[in-house]
Amino acid sequence: MRLAHTTAGIWPNAVSSTRFASAIQSDSPEGCRIALLGLADDFGVRLNNGRFGAVEGPNSFREALSRLGVADPAGFAWPKVFDAGNIIPSGTMSESGLAETHRRVTEVTQAVLDLGLFPIAIGGGHDLTFPFVRAVAKKYPSLAGVYADAHLDVRDTAGSGMPFRRLIEDCGVGPLWVHGLQPYANSRQHTGWFTSHGGRIVDTTHTPSPDEDSLTPALKHADLQRDLFVSFDLDVVDAAHAPGVSAMNPCGWTPQRSSSFVHAAGAHPRVRCFDIMELCPEHDENKRTARLAAHLFLTFLAGFAGRPS
Repeated sequence: MRLAHTTAGIWPNAVSSTRFASAIQSDSPEGCRIALLGLADDFGVRLNNGRFGAVEGPNSFREALSRLGVADPAGFAWPKVFDAGNIIPSGTMSESGLAETHRRVTEVTQAVLDLGLFPIAIGGGHDLTFPFVRAVAKKYPSLAGVYADAHLDVRDTAGSGMPFRRLIEDCGVGPLWVHGLQPYANSRQHTGWFTSHGGRIVDTTHTPSPDEDSLTPALKHADLQRDLFVSFDLDVVDAAHAPGVSAMNPCGWTPQRSSSFVHAAGAHPRVRCFDIMELCPEHDENKRTARLAAHLFLTFLAGFAGRPS
């Protein structure tokens, strides 16, 4: 089954039957609960002068996932996954071309939701979170958001640094909670705009909390009547563990801290979509970042497995 504006995701020729990825379906979503969608574009990163290469992030993620995760884990069963393929970008290197790519992302995400599947996106520039969540916000009008990111991403110009401003202004999504903010990478102007529009800075990378539970107060204490999106930008992770991103973080989260956040998101019954963004394989030494992204995907699924079907 091929959705409009998508092409098939690229997997290694042979995936061992002992691996989780061997059970991912690409011909039909029948029996699946999760849809995997590759947001294979990084024009927004180029517009904001980031390190380009995240266009190849989704397929690098698939390669890493093919080698990680047992098919039959102890204690739970993986939710079945349908690989919906990669978005085909507009191919036009202009702001209007970016808007067309965004339109396609929203249309494909809407098609995934219409199939009754939970959407998980792998990117790709972080601007693509905007059209991805935009489709979810149409289905869940009271949508709020939680994201892990070194940056606020509330610029008023087109590019990878604008998704959360657009979600607030164009879609009425909010409030938003940001985790793992790098204070030296965010201006007074952007911080003021974010907080004046209901945004809440949960923690910053130079004031880590020793209490792991405090990493997810938005997930644990948000009004349970509010639906949530969760977005994870890989640049929240320390560069020692995640060199393959569009903007490296010299003082970021550990993989353990990241996993705690992601597992809580997977288990939370009001989280309606999830993405892992800014995987840039061109700069990914020994494919460490892709492997971490695959681990976080599996961690989310492990949390999600506990939800009622």
